[in-house]
Amino acid sequence: MLSRQLFTLFFLFMPTWALFAAPVQEYLPKQASFNANIPLPSATLGFEIGQRHVRHDQLKQYFNTLAQSSKRLKITAIGKTAQLREQFIITVSSPENLANLDQLLTKRHIPNQHKAQKTANEPLVIWLGYSVHGDEISGANAAMVVAYYLAASEEESIETLLANTIIVLEPSLNPDGMDRFVNWVSTYRGSANNSDAAHIEHHQNWVSGRTNHFWFDLNRDWLLLTQQESRHRLKYFHQYQPHVLGDYHEMGANSSYFFQPGIASRTHPLTPKQNVTLTKALAKFHAKALDKAQRLYYSEENFDDFYYGKGSTYPDINGSIGILFEQASARGMQQETINGLLTFEFGIQNQVLTSLSTIEGAWENREALKTYRKNFYQQAIKQAKKEKFNGYLLSESNDVYRLNALLDKLSQHQIKVYSLRDDFSYEGKNYAKETSYYVPLAQNQYRLIQALFNQQTDFADNTFYDVSGWTMPLAMNIHFQALDSTWGLELVDQPWSTKDIEQVGEINTNKTEYAYAFEWHHFLAPKLLNQLLDKNIHAKVATGGFTSQVNGAKRVFASGTIIIPAGIQSANNWRKNLAELANQVNIELITLNSGLTSQGIDLGSSSFKPLKQPKVLLLGGKGISQYEAGEIRYYFDETLHIPVSIIEHSRLVNIDLSKYSHLILVDGDYKGLFDNNVKKLKMWIKHGGVVIGQKRGAQWLAKEDILSVDFISKKQIDQLFDSEQLSYQDKEKLSARKRIAGAIFATELDISHPLAFGYTDKNLPLFRNSTLIMDTGQQSFVTLAKYKAAPLLSGYTDKNLVHRLAHNAAIVAHNYGKGRVIASSDVLAFRGYWLGSAKLLSNSLFFAKAFSTPMKK
Repeated sequence: MLSRQLFTLFFLFMPTWALFAAPVQEYLPKQASFNANIPLPSATLGFEIGQRHVRHDQLKQYFNTLAQSSKRLKITAIGKTAQLREQFIITVSSPENLANLDQLLTKRHIPNQHKAQKTANEPLVIWLGYSVHGDEISGANAAMVVAYYLAASEEESIETLLANTIIVLEPSLNPDGMDRFVNWVSTYRGSANNSDAAHIEHHQNWVSGRTNHFWFDLNRDWLLLTQQESRHRLKYFHQYQPHVLGDYHEMGANSSYFFQPGIASRTHPLTPKQNVTLTKALAKFHAKALDKAQRLYYSEENFDDFYYGKGSTYPDINGSIGILFEQASARGMQQETINGLLTFEFGIQNQVLTSLSTIEGAWENREALKTYRKNFYQQAIKQAKKEKFNGYLLSESNDVYRLNALLDKLSQHQIKVYSLRDDFSYEGKNYAKETSYYVPLAQNQYRLIQALFNQQTDFADNTFYDVSGWTMPLAMNIHFQALDSTWGLELVDQPWSTKDIEQVGEINTNKTEYAYAFEWHHFLAPKLLNQLLDKNIHAKVATGGFTSQVNGAKRVFASGTIIIPAGIQSANNWRKNLAELANQVNIELITLNSGLTSQGIDLGSSSFKPLKQPKVLLLGGKGISQYEAGEIRYYFDETLHIPVSIIEHSRLVNIDLSKYSHLILVDGDYKGLFDNNVKKLKMWIKHGGVVIGQKRGAQWLAKEDILSVDFISKKQIDQLFDSEQLSYQDKEKLSARKRIAGAIFATELDISHPLAFGYTDKNLPLFRNSTLIMDTGQQSFVTLAKYKAAPLLSGYTDKNLVHRLAHNAAIVAHNYGKGRVIASSDVLAFRGYWLGSAKLLSNSLFFAKAFSTPMKK
């Protein structure tokens, strides 16, 4: 009787949200029996799965406990995030397999194409990755349930499975975003159930938990590898080379459950048809599991398989089967939806069901998956030999940083790149062996090479979930040439690796030297300049070219060269600091022993403009793109170590703008900036401030008569398309035609302009993902970059939009009082890998006052 009373009291005073939680066994097959020595999640966490949103440290704590208790599990730290949270993976298999894991993985690395390799004894490898978007957290919680099941199950079928299978669990692909989200929902959840969709619990602030520390979407970074989380993971992905990879996400609350395949016509043409066939075979197991639980779901709608930078598509170009799963999200504990009450626990259940169905489906199709992977690489070599060219030649003579950055990405993708033994000539162009590299097509990663270098512009289906063009050499502004003949091309024996990167060597200075110089074409030159200015080392920029004697020979210096004259320095140990800083960024420091040049401007000329350290303010807040703000922040703060102060735009009216030299407005909604903000901003610019606008940030500047350009209206865009003869079923296709989801365009850069210092080639590829088009009218000298007559280089854009873009301005700059206004309709530092145009942003920080173009009245 007493026990019943105690239970009744516990029930009465237990928070109502706890009623939706379930013991871990409730998520698992009813017939399963479990080893009592394996700890339940609740024993470590102090609560049941689904009762609370687990933090990353709690997640890791449970997996550490589980690995210590089970011989079936091995935990591996794979790196740390920017906020120093540990990334880890869990390998689940039989104790015998775990003891010989390295040997097993080595044996099954990409098949040797010159020998017949049997797959019968090869273990099946399955990788399940959860919650790459930190606020899609049902996956991370499901990972604990799946791991417990595999560790504790006493079913004979599980023992057989693990004896022949290696399962990798990555419980949290985005630890920093995960904890940002957990802190939000934990702050705003109540003790009483609240399923109101309007409740603040379900509406995160700016920035959301979707992104990582730098506000990047890690589910777009598998191909680009700008973020450390992605680089850490990729090393292990290629070590394990899974046959199947499950990628677990969440979507809108009013959806149900999605699993691939996606829309068939939107699969990338480099993905073999057999991949889709096997994805459909696995889909039957997901459907069976969800049918049994009477859950709503759908497939072959909404999502595509085109962009290879996602967790569900990168495996497709690497001999694996990538599968996307999307669960309707409660974005908190519970929400009322069109399908009824949606709870956090319900979402976890679905993710567990499809995790287990992935394992079951892969096991039942194991021989087909093994054969597919083997054939994938064997066919790649054969297809490469059928191409009309042999490989790609890469060359960049001025900026080794960008070149090495590209080579490093290719190397991480297991693509072999070779240095040249001797200089090479092709179609009248000479390629120096020191700055040229060759990527042969005939290698295991043939398909991935094509995915990275391809410049496709025609597509069977013109609707894209993400970008349609991402050609990596174009993004990094590296010259590349397909070779249809390699006659005379001599290569070194071993592929390139990071240890081949040459250092400039020790830099020595002495007190008799007149001045020092470094050239601006190096990608990290802005970093060096900012560090010098931070140490009160005075520097100037050349606005014209000059020639000086260096080591007894004439050396030509272009506009944009930075000089550090000894005669204007007063900081202690400035020569020592200068040499150390130049060495750290691997930039050549050139000694100049006279102020008199043999040609061009002398070092004492007023054509050398003094430089000031920038103070940068970036507007953020609700309605502002966290992605574009993150890209700016990452480029300046992480890459160049230039601090960026970030404020919510609602606080602008209270900020003393005189403390800042630059204000940046990325894409976003600035309607919240009222007249008092605008008046204050205009006054600041007139007194010398520099404002940089990108996309809708630029459009807002134009609307407020700060930027002297017009933007093409939506009505004008609509008038480009004839919809008179279209029926209702054509509505979606027409919408896709009016959209630029993400494509690459050719522009002509005015390399005489100070904002283009460091560029030697007027051809500059830019990335665009909007239909915002600037019209400068008849103004002279305001256009820094304009689109070419036939601008589309890579990706899809309707011909009507391509023609409308032709000859229009992409980047403009002009005076506003004593200040400057700089605007771009394109994304200059897109996803952190667009190194080719990012330099224009740093030029805008340091050289904005080096040009003068009056604003049209």
